[in-house]
Amino acid sequence: MSEVLLAVDARGVATVTLNRPATGNAYNAAMLAGLTAGLAQLGADPAVRVVVIRGAGKHFQAGADINWLGETALAAPEAAFTASRATTVAMARLNEFPKPTIAIVQGACFGGGCGIVCCVDVALATPAALFGITEVRVGVTPSPISTHMVNAIGLRQARRYAITGERFDAAEALRIGLVHEVVAVDAIEARLAEMLDAIFLSAPGAVAVTKQSILAANGLMLDDRQIDMLSHEGWMQRSSAEGLEGTAAFREKRVPAWYVPG
Repeated sequence: MSEVLLAVDARGVATVTLNRPATGNAYNAAMLAGLTAGLAQLGADPAVRVVVIRGAGKHFQAGADINWLGETALAAPEAAFTASRATTVAMARLNEFPKPTIAIVQGACFGGGCGIVCCVDVALATPAALFGITEVRVGVTPSPISTHMVNAIGLRQARRYAITGERFDAAEALRIGLVHEVVAVDAIEARLAEMLDAIFLSAPGAVAVTKQSILAANGLMLDDRQIDMLSHEGWMQRSSAEGLEGTAAFREKRVPAWYVPG
């Protein structure tokens, strides 16, 4: 089973489906590779006008696969860094994708799922969607998505939610600017159709230049040095004693050792 499914309709709407429904579409190495390769393929295809990202099943994207996190924490340094860099690169490629991108968010949207939402041009959520920048709860950091979080929701909100790891609902996601609209489940496909029609009225070349100018002129594109720095930071924390304890606690369904009860 492919972790990322691609489909393009006759109009040029590409659908990217994150396809690990049994894990809440938690990402692993294969999903990150599939997402990065899929974006490269769709970006180069002149028939593609817009990309819609969805999650298979009940959830949009529940962050990193905890078992994969544990494996990469114990991997040799080169492999551990490569795994961390894969996350950073996937998010950067999505953020800098030259065509319009839309996320349809339902169910859980945690960690890297919030990163995806921060990196798309338009985010629509159902009322029951649940969000959280939860990496610190398992002793790791949101370094691969940190710049995108600040760009999307601002420094104040990024600091709060990345540090507390609190979960928040769709109404709060709308308030802080993480999503653009909250739409009833039975109306979201119609709203998507309206959004797609608006995009098709926009000239593709002008859209690409607009995206490039907004990002580049405001210093919102990551160079290789920055990608390596964020990846190294994420790898080191993941492999730390806290990272190992946090992932173990999550798997064992217990509170981590650093928790001090009230």
